Amino acid sequence: MTPTRKRRLMMVALIVLGVGAAAALALTAFNKNLMFFFSPSQVAAGEAPLNRSFRVGGMVKDNSVNRDGLTVRFVVHDNAKEVTIAYTGILPDLFREGQGIVAQGKLAADGVFIADEVLAKHDENYMPPEVAAAMKPKGVDKTEKAKY
Repeated sequence: MTPTRKRRLMMVALIVLGVGAAAALALTAFNKNLMFFFSPSQVAAGEAPLNRSFRVGGMVKDNSVNRDGLTVRFVVHDNAKEVTIAYTGILPDLFREGQGIVAQGKLAADGVFIADEVLAKHDENYMPPEVAAAMKPKGVDKTEKAKY
């Protein structure tokens, strides 16, 4: 093998190694920032991770909101199962009982979802797509426009 060929082979090997390392780092970063959505039924079935952030969503159960200063505890359901959510902070203006929400956070060992962020729907006919998909098999379709 001539010195020119050796140099070219080394360059190609270094380029392949560099691209492989960059792809591995990108996939690792992507996997760490990936946020999954789970319905209350999936959380109750134990499908949700304990030590990783994820989203849970559904309808806020009537008469379930308990406020203690900035800490709020409420129950979210998908007409099959329920999940208790604890959130410390100011809730969105559109948050209320009987409305669809999505909360982002982690599941504690006692089964209470500790939310870092709560997102509320922004108009009367809208429901987050994940919540609508989770509730549709249960016989509730909030994606249809209200008929007056």
